[in-house]
Amino acid sequence: MMTNDTIRKLNELKLFGMVHAFSQQIESAVAGHLSFEERVGLMVDHEVTYRDEKRLRRLLTNAKLREPACMEDIDYEAKRGLDRSVMASLALCNWIRHGVNVIVTGATGLGKTWIACALGNQACRHGMTVKFERVPLLLEELAIAHSDGTFRKRIAAIGKHDLLILDDLGINTLTAERRADLLEVVESRSGTKATVVTSQLPVRRWHDYLADGNPTVADAIMDRVVSDSYRIDLVGESLRPKRRRSANS
Repeated sequence: MMTNDTIRKLNELKLFGMVHAFSQQIESAVAGHLSFEERVGLMVDHEVTYRDEKRLRRLLTNAKLREPACMEDIDYEAKRGLDRSVMASLALCNWIRHGVNVIVTGATGLGKTWIACALGNQACRHGMTVKFERVPLLLEELAIAHSDGTFRKRIAAIGKHDLLILDDLGINTLTAERRADLLEVVESRSGTKATVVTSQLPVRRWHDYLADGNPTVADAIMDRVVSDSYRIDLVGESLRPKRRRSANS
Protein backbone atom coordinates (compact mmCIF):
# COMPACT_ATOMS: atom_id res chain seq x y z
CA MET A 1 0.00 0.00 0.00
CA MET A 2 2.84 2.37 0.95
CA THR A 3 4.60 1.51 -2.31
CA ASN A 4 1.57 2.49 -4.40
CA ASP A 5 1.24 5.70 -2.43
CA THR A 6 4.89 6.56 -3.05
CA ILE A 7 4.55 5.91 -6.78
CA ARG A 8 1.42 8.07 -6.90
CA LYS A 9 3.20 10.95 -5.17
CA LEU A 10 6.23 10.66 -7.46
CA ASN A 11 3.93 10.80 -10.47
CA GLU A 12 2.16 13.85 -9.05
CA LEU A 13 5.55 15.51 -8.69
CA LYS A 14 6.29 14.51 -12.32
CA LEU A 15 9.35 12.55 -11.25
CA PHE A 16 8.68 9.93 -13.90
CA GLY A 17 12.29 8.79 -14.14
CA MET A 18 12.37 8.11 -10.42
CA VAL A 19 9.06 6.22 -10.69
CA HIS A 20 10.64 3.86 -13.21
CA ALA A 21 13.82 3.45 -11.14
CA PHE A 22 11.81 2.91 -7.94
CA SER A 23 9.70 0.21 -9.61
CA GLN A 24 12.82 -1.48 -10.98
CA GLN A 25 14.43 -1.57 -7.53
CA ILE A 26 11.32 -3.14 -6.00
CA GLU A 27 11.31 -5.86 -8.66
CA SER A 28 15.06 -6.50 -8.60
CA ALA A 29 16.65 -8.77 -6.02
CA VAL A 30 20.02 -7.14 -6.71
CA ALA A 31 18.80 -3.78 -5.42
CA GLY A 32 18.31 -5.28 -1.97
CA HIS A 33 22.10 -5.50 -1.57
CA LEU A 34 22.59 -1.80 -2.21
CA SER A 35 22.87 0.78 0.54
CA PHE A 36 20.21 3.41 1.07
CA GLU A 37 22.51 6.09 -0.39
CA GLU A 38 23.21 3.97 -3.47
CA ARG A 39 19.56 3.30 -4.12
CA VAL A 40 18.61 6.98 -3.81
CA GLY A 41 21.58 7.91 -6.01
CA LEU A 42 20.44 5.50 -8.72
CA MET A 43 16.94 6.93 -8.62
CA VAL A 44 18.23 10.48 -8.96
CA ASP A 45 20.54 9.47 -11.83
CA HIS A 46 17.59 7.83 -13.58
CA GLU A 47 15.52 11.00 -13.22
CA VAL A 48 18.32 13.16 -14.65
CA THR A 49 18.75 10.78 -17.60
CA TYR A 50 14.99 10.75 -18.22
CA ARG A 51 14.81 14.55 -18.27
CA ASP A 52 17.87 14.86 -20.51
CA GLU A 53 16.39 12.41 -23.02
CA LYS A 54 13.01 14.14 -22.92
CA ARG A 55 14.63 17.52 -23.53
CA LEU A 56 16.67 16.12 -26.43
CA ARG A 57 13.55 14.66 -28.05
CA ARG A 58 11.80 18.01 -27.71
CA LEU A 59 14.74 19.95 -29.14
CA LEU A 60 15.08 17.58 -32.11
CA THR A 61 11.35 17.69 -32.79
CA ASN A 62 11.35 21.49 -32.78
CA ALA A 63 14.52 21.67 -34.91
CA LYS A 64 12.86 19.77 -37.78
CA LEU A 65 16.19 18.68 -39.18
CA ARG A 66 15.93 17.40 -42.72
CA GLU A 67 18.40 14.52 -42.22
CA PRO A 68 18.80 12.11 -39.27
CA ALA A 69 22.51 12.95 -39.14
CA CYS A 70 25.01 12.96 -36.29
CA MET A 71 28.69 13.87 -35.99
CA GLU A 72 29.75 10.30 -35.21
CA ASP A 73 28.48 9.10 -38.60
CA ILE A 74 30.35 11.60 -40.77
CA ASP A 75 32.06 9.81 -43.66
CA TYR A 76 35.73 10.81 -43.80
CA GLU A 77 36.68 8.06 -46.25
CA ALA A 78 35.08 9.92 -49.15
CA LYS A 79 37.56 12.53 -50.41
CA ARG A 80 35.47 15.65 -49.83
CA GLY A 81 38.04 17.92 -48.19
CA LEU A 82 36.62 17.45 -44.68
CA ASP A 83 39.13 18.16 -41.91
CA ARG A 84 38.68 15.88 -38.88
CA SER A 85 40.23 18.39 -36.50
CA VAL A 86 37.88 21.16 -37.66
CA MET A 87 34.84 18.91 -37.30
CA ALA A 88 36.01 17.80 -33.85
CA SER A 89 36.28 21.45 -32.84
CA LEU A 90 32.82 22.22 -34.20
CA ALA A 91 31.41 19.25 -32.27
CA LEU A 92 32.23 21.10 -29.02
CA CYS A 93 29.64 23.75 -30.02
CA ASN A 94 31.69 26.66 -28.65
CA TRP A 95 31.21 28.44 -31.98
CA ILE A 96 27.47 28.46 -31.32
CA ARG A 97 27.97 29.91 -27.85
CA HIS A 98 30.05 32.72 -29.36
CA GLY A 99 27.66 33.42 -32.25
CA VAL A 100 30.07 32.34 -35.01
CA ASN A 101 28.70 31.15 -38.36
CA VAL A 102 29.54 28.07 -40.45
CA ILE A 103 29.35 28.05 -44.25
CA VAL A 104 29.15 24.72 -46.11
CA THR A 105 29.55 24.91 -49.88
CA GLY A 106 29.94 22.36 -52.65
CA ALA A 107 28.24 20.71 -55.59
CA THR A 108 24.99 18.80 -55.21
CA GLY A 109 25.26 15.36 -53.63
CA LEU A 110 28.32 16.06 -51.48
CA GLY A 111 26.39 16.08 -48.22
CA LYS A 112 26.10 19.77 -47.38
CA THR A 113 22.66 19.41 -45.82
CA TRP A 114 23.68 16.23 -44.04
CA ILE A 115 26.66 17.93 -42.41
CA ALA A 116 24.53 20.93 -41.45
CA CYS A 117 22.00 18.60 -39.82
CA ALA A 118 24.78 16.76 -38.00
CA LEU A 119 25.89 20.09 -36.53
CA GLY A 120 22.27 20.80 -35.61
CA ASN A 121 21.90 17.42 -33.95
CA GLN A 122 25.07 18.04 -31.94
CA ALA A 123 23.75 21.41 -30.81
CA CYS A 124 20.53 19.77 -29.60
CA ARG A 125 22.59 17.26 -27.64
CA HIS A 126 24.27 20.22 -25.94
CA GLY A 127 20.85 21.52 -24.92
CA MET A 128 20.66 24.28 -27.55
CA THR A 129 17.66 25.33 -29.61
CA VAL A 130 17.98 24.73 -33.36
CA LYS A 131 15.82 25.54 -36.37
CA PHE A 132 16.26 24.16 -39.89
CA GLU A 133 14.97 26.31 -42.73
CA ARG A 134 15.25 25.92 -46.50
CA VAL A 135 15.95 29.40 -47.81
CA PRO A 136 13.41 29.33 -50.70
CA LEU A 137 10.56 28.21 -48.42
CA LEU A 138 11.55 30.58 -45.64
CA LEU A 139 11.49 33.55 -48.00
CA GLU A 140 8.07 32.49 -49.28
CA GLU A 141 6.78 32.31 -45.72
CA LEU A 142 8.21 35.73 -44.92
CA ALA A 143 6.48 37.18 -47.99
CA ILE A 144 3.18 35.86 -46.62
CA ALA A 145 4.06 37.21 -43.18
CA HIS A 146 4.27 40.71 -44.68
CA SER A 147 0.69 40.30 -45.87
CA ASP A 148 -0.80 39.04 -42.63
CA GLY A 149 1.15 41.37 -40.35
CA THR A 150 3.26 38.71 -38.62
CA PHE A 151 6.60 39.56 -40.25
CA ARG A 152 8.20 41.21 -37.21
CA LYS A 153 7.04 38.40 -34.95
CA ARG A 154 8.50 35.83 -37.35
CA ILE A 155 11.85 37.61 -37.54
CA ALA A 156 11.99 37.91 -33.75
CA ALA A 157 11.37 34.17 -33.41
CA ILE A 158 14.12 33.38 -35.94
CA GLY A 159 16.53 35.56 -33.99
CA LYS A 160 16.03 33.64 -30.75
CA HIS A 161 17.23 30.18 -31.81
CA ASP A 162 20.73 29.30 -30.63
CA LEU A 163 21.44 27.88 -34.09
CA LEU A 164 19.68 28.59 -37.38
CA ILE A 165 20.37 26.39 -40.42
CA LEU A 166 19.74 28.12 -43.75
CA ASP A 167 19.80 25.41 -46.38
CA ASP A 168 20.14 25.89 -50.16
CA LEU A 169 21.09 29.53 -50.44
CA GLY A 170 21.43 30.47 -54.08
CA ILE A 171 19.09 28.07 -55.84
CA ASN A 172 16.34 30.63 -56.47
CA THR A 173 16.37 34.12 -57.95
CA LEU A 174 16.00 36.86 -55.35
CA THR A 175 13.61 39.76 -55.81
CA ALA A 176 14.40 43.03 -54.09
CA GLU A 177 11.83 42.23 -51.39
CA ARG A 178 13.22 38.77 -50.68
CA ARG A 179 16.77 40.09 -50.64
CA ALA A 180 15.69 42.61 -48.01
CA ASP A 181 13.95 39.86 -46.00
CA LEU A 182 17.11 37.74 -46.07
CA LEU A 183 19.03 40.70 -44.69
CA GLU A 184 16.49 40.98 -41.87
CA VAL A 185 16.99 37.30 -41.05
CA VAL A 186 20.77 37.54 -40.78
CA GLU A 187 20.59 40.93 -39.06
CA SER A 188 18.37 39.44 -36.33
CA ARG A 189 21.21 37.06 -35.42
CA SER A 190 24.33 39.04 -36.26
CA GLY A 191 26.99 38.99 -33.56
CA THR A 192 24.95 37.06 -30.99
CA LYS A 193 23.55 33.90 -32.58
CA ALA A 194 25.15 31.29 -34.84
CA THR A 195 23.96 30.38 -38.32
CA VAL A 196 24.88 27.53 -40.67
CA VAL A 197 24.47 28.33 -44.35
CA THR A 198 24.68 25.71 -47.11
CA SER A 199 25.00 26.61 -50.75
CA GLN A 200 25.98 25.14 -54.11
CA LEU A 201 27.48 28.51 -54.94
CA PRO A 202 31.07 29.12 -53.82
CA VAL A 203 31.34 32.10 -51.50
CA ARG A 204 33.21 34.11 -54.15
CA ARG A 205 29.97 34.15 -56.19
CA TRP A 206 27.67 35.14 -53.34
CA HIS A 207 28.06 38.88 -53.74
CA ASP A 208 26.98 38.80 -57.40
CA TYR A 209 24.02 36.57 -56.51
CA LEU A 210 22.94 38.75 -53.58
CA ALA A 211 23.54 42.09 -55.30
CA ASP A 212 21.65 42.01 -58.61
CA GLY A 213 21.98 45.75 -58.90
CA ASN A 214 21.96 46.48 -55.16
CA PRO A 215 25.50 45.99 -53.83
CA THR A 216 24.66 47.73 -50.55
CA VAL A 217 22.35 44.93 -49.41
CA ALA A 218 24.81 42.32 -50.67
CA ASP A 219 27.63 43.96 -48.71
CA ALA A 220 25.50 43.96 -45.55
CA ILE A 221 24.54 40.28 -45.87
CA MET A 222 28.11 39.21 -46.68
CA ASP A 223 29.49 41.17 -43.74
CA ARG A 224 27.08 39.53 -41.29
CA VAL A 225 27.33 35.96 -42.62
CA VAL A 226 30.81 35.49 -44.03
CA SER A 227 33.04 37.55 -41.73
CA ASP A 228 34.99 35.38 -39.24
CA SER A 229 32.99 32.27 -40.21
CA TYR A 230 34.13 28.67 -40.39
CA ARG A 231 34.28 27.54 -44.01
CA ILE A 232 33.71 23.96 -45.16
CA ASP A 233 34.27 23.74 -48.91
CA LEU A 234 33.30 20.27 -50.11
CA VAL A 235 34.85 18.82 -53.25
CA GLY A 236 34.79 15.52 -55.14
CA GLU A 237 32.07 13.28 -56.52
CA SER A 238 28.48 12.95 -55.39
CA LEU A 239 27.88 10.53 -52.50
CA ARG A 240 24.34 9.70 -53.59
CA PRO A 241 25.26 6.65 -55.76
CA LYS A 242 27.24 5.27 -52.81
CA ARG A 243 24.29 5.80 -50.45
CA ARG A 244 21.91 4.09 -52.85
CA ARG A 245 24.22 1.08 -53.08
CA SER A 246 24.44 0.93 -49.28
CA ALA A 247 20.66 1.13 -48.97
CA ASN A 248 20.15 -1.68 -51.47
CA SER A 249 22.82 -4.00 -50.02
